[in-house]
Amino acid sequence: MTVTQDLSFFTLISEATAPVQAVMALLVIVSAMSWTYIFQKLSAIRTARSQTDEFEKAFLNVDLNAVYAEVTSMRRRESGKSGALERIFEAGMKEFRKPQMVKAGKDSDSGAQLDAARRAMRAAYQREMDALETNLSFLASVGSVSPYVGLFGTVWGIMNSFRSLSNLQQTTLAAVAPGIAEALIATAIGLFAAIPAVVAYNRYSHDIDRLAIRFESFIDEFSNVLARQAR
Repeated sequence: MTVTQDLSFFTLISEATAPVQAVMALLVIVSAMSWTYIFQKLSAIRTARSQTDEFEKAFLNVDLNAVYAEVTSMRRRESGKSGALERIFEAGMKEFRKPQMVKAGKDSDSGAQLDAARRAMRAAYQREMDALETNLSFLASVGSVSPYVGLFGTVWGIMNSFRSLSNLQQTTLAAVAPGIAEALIATAIGLFAAIPAVVAYNRYSHDIDRLAIRFESFIDEFSNVLARQAR
């Protein structure tokens, strides 16, 4: 008589040992969080790129004072709607417009104004980069650790399968197939969690690096504009 066993995906998960099920559940939770951050980061980078494109066009074609007035009024009207480059520009322009007195009775020092504006823009730049890089480290951790977590579940399941063989008089492949299959599912789930996280991390790191280059180039260009105005 031939005995058939149900080796469907859900049956193997439901009949897996408790440690293997715990590993699977952990990987599913981590994968869900990873996909959430992937879509959030995709939206944030697309928005930052679009806002940067729009502001660069406005910066090239409009008077600086007019741009500054528009940026500050937008920030007051719609908090959080301004782009990263706009906030960097606003920080530098706001600091440059402040009177930087070296000594009482003397005119403002243009060099001090420029240095203060650069420092303000650098501080704003760091804040924007920190915001863009939020959760990237989580994706990197998921991509590097998930396969090993899944492998732990696989090793545990295979060990449990071979331990059960000691109680059998006759060993067949059918006796160990369910245990090995459930163990391999843990590795598959680990890879399912890791691969999208690695791909997203590499892609988003590249996109953020390109935005960082654009921000730094703008800071240098805007500093030159302020230097000409100061003279």
